[in-house]
Amino acid sequence: MIRLIARLDIKGENLIKGVHLEGLRVMGDPQAFSQKYYLDGADELIYIDSVASLYGRNNLTDIVRRTAKDIFVPLTVGGGVRSVEDVRHLLASGADKVAINTAAVKNPGLISEVSRRFGSQCMVLSVEAKQASPGKWEAYTDNGREKTGLDVVEWVREAVRLGAGEVLLTSVDKEGTKKGFDIPLLTAISELVNVPVIASGGMGNLDHLFEAVEKGHANAVAMATVLHYGQLSLPQIRSACRERNMVLRDYEKTSSHC
Repeated sequence: MIRLIARLDIKGENLIKGVHLEGLRVMGDPQAFSQKYYLDGADELIYIDSVASLYGRNNLTDIVRRTAKDIFVPLTVGGGVRSVEDVRHLLASGADKVAINTAAVKNPGLISEVSRRFGSQCMVLSVEAKQASPGKWEAYTDNGREKTGLDVVEWVREAVRLGAGEVLLTSVDKEGTKKGFDIPLLTAISELVNVPVIASGGMGNLDHLFEAVEKGHANAVAMATVLHYGQLSLPQIRSACRERNMVLRDYEKTSSHC
């Protein structure tokens, strides 16, 4: 089953969007956007605190708490998650899963600890990948600004071995460009691990989604620019996927929550 996910990057109280995770533009109230995406049939939502590294902690607790009251699809929250206690706090606020990047790089043992305490399905490895050479990618942190020296393929293999139950794979090179996903990157990771891989960064049209699933073997597609700017709607995307014979969640079964 393919999941259609709306990704919302947050700065302070605002939904923002950039290109290559930079040049951020304020889009508006994340609550209004998330409510629309939920009603339109998003399978899941991803909230990322884009400036968490500046504060050393995730600042989305209030937004997550408000969102969880009205929205009944899985919610993944990331950015500035440093410890098991941070994870516990976000889950108590209404998150279903927590995405971790920087802290996992600095302390891979955190992956095992979170997975053991809360279940591997809760532990999402967030990867910000930049191409280093053909067929090679380096993992970055802090919104694609800080090099880690880690080879993405090797890092993901190790993280899944330690207990990561899902991979949020963001191509920094493609993010915000609307030029399509990094298919070789997606393929390399999807064929490597037996956990779900979320394609993030680059969707500009329906063909890009089809490529991510059919060529890149992504289990889910995270979308931001095309949704935030109204270039595609979730009902439109869902309909096109069904015409493509993709297996999707039955949205009608959950609409009674609305």
